Amino acid sequence: MITAVVFDIGETLTSDTRYWADWARWLGVPTHTMSALVGHVLAQGLDNAEAIRLVRPGCDVGAEWRARREAGQGDRLEGSDLYPDVRPALRQLRDAGVWVGVAGNQNAAVTGLLRGLDLPADAIATSDEWGVSKPSPAFFARIAEWAPGEPRQIVYVGDHPANDIGPARAAGLRAAHLRRGPIGLTTAAPDADWTVDSLTDLADLIIRQLR
Repeated sequence: MITAVVFDIGETLTSDTRYWADWARWLGVPTHTMSALVGHVLAQGLDNAEAIRLVRPGCDVGAEWRARREAGQGDRLEGSDLYPDVRPALRQLRDAGVWVGVAGNQNAAVTGLLRGLDLPADAIATSDEWGVSKPSPAFFARIAEWAPGEPRQIVYVGDHPANDIGPARAAGLRAAHLRRGPIGLTTAAPDADWTVDSLTDLADLIIRQLR
């Protein structure tokens, strides 16, 4: 019996398209150039922040981010950043009696922004709030304490095999690999309990198992 489903944030619930468009404007490069650079570093298994350093070699990305915030160009999250299947899938799971959580690698400000979107979720948290981030085993241990049920009754959903799927399984959770975004579409997760192309597909699959 599955009691809880916890969702990653970036490229699971929200698209990174506008996020990188904002960086492109800040750095003074075309949006398509920024997108290509992000794809380039991800293909090499590097952190996506390296795309910023390709535009400004040697820059302190944290300092650059603080400068953006001071200029009024910091964190923002809008309903249009959500993938279209998010609200229907989360609502479908909650209507079926499944506890729905949202937890990913984000700064604490994103928690408030997500809550402002009035998602059909029971709880929302970020790595910054918890003081531990993926793929650390401590992050997934926190998930197991936070969500109701035994670990094998909790499903973690994400697009990144190395950050989401493998560590969730190692923590004793079940894991669903979402084929979405540059990593989710190009990197297989053979150890996932399920691989799906949409959150509505996942909701249907889980609800069938509850019957």
